[in-house]
Amino acid sequence: METTTRLNRLRVVLAEQNRSNHWLADKLQKSDYTVSRWVTNKQQPSVAQLFEIAKVLNVDVRDLLMSSQSDLK
Repeated sequence: METTTRLNRLRVVLAEQNRSNHWLADKLQKSDYTVSRWVTNKQQPSVAQLFEIAKVLNVDVRDLLMSSQSDLK
């Protein structure tokens, strides 16, 4: 049986910027719990929230999404 790992782009971008979940939650005025659920793929932010996240992190919103053409399995 093959197990797959779901890469979370939000987690990667936060790590690249040396930012914490708590920092992002504070900037977005969301709870730490909400951001944690996004980072662990237990819940997905809405499209509007993705744009807010991208703005706060100063990245293109596409940097927070995995390509549908990705060959990761």
